[in-house]
Amino acid sequence: MIVHIPEVLDKDQIAHCRGVMERAAWIDGRATAGHQSMRVKYNLQLPEDSLEHEKLGDMVCQALQKNPLFISAVLPHTIFPPLFNRYDAGMKFGTHVDNSIRQSRDGTRIRTDVSATLFLSGPDDYDGGELTVEDTYGSHSVKLPAGDLVVYPSDSLHYVTPITRGSRIASFFWIQSLIRDTRQRALLFDLDASIMRLTREVPDNPALVSLTATYHNLLRLWAEV
Repeated sequence: MIVHIPEVLDKDQIAHCRGVMERAAWIDGRATAGHQSMRVKYNLQLPEDSLEHEKLGDMVCQALQKNPLFISAVLPHTIFPPLFNRYDAGMKFGTHVDNSIRQSRDGTRIRTDVSATLFLSGPDDYDGGELTVEDTYGSHSVKLPAGDLVVYPSDSLHYVTPITRGSRIASFFWIQSLIRDTRQRALLFDLDASIMRLTREVPDNPALVSLTATYHNLLRLWAEV
């Protein structure tokens, strides 16, 4: 399930991120790559122990916690502290799958159920650099406006095409969901979306109570807390 979540950050927040990054020191992105990813990863990254990384990561997490579509699509249990990368001309990230377990600097471990990319550069700022996610239905190319987020299953093969002009800047991170199974998570997302639509269109329909009960009973049945 690939979900586009628009306007996670507003224009002022994006401008703040870009300003901080212009003054920051970048390191080789392979610092956080796994054994397989290290062989195909060519980008730059903010150091995890930098003040810039910490402050910007906190801002992203606060925005995520206020976003209803993100909560509905992901049902987060734990969000890995957001990382930040930059692709300049000639850089890319070859086909790979994300590590199943990630450990943050404080020792917290999460199971990576959902991967996320938050775009901080607009599509006119660079050529190339499409995030391409492969699933049962083929390859899906993603290049979103600055401030928009895409989430997708962490077990998906994916890659970032080479940059031919400009710089692509983004935040990326992983989420351990309350719902481990991708299919169950997708069913709950669809059911929640239907409930929200009915609430807007026919708010007094008594079926809403039954549908809402079904949603929460399925969540109660499947959730790992």
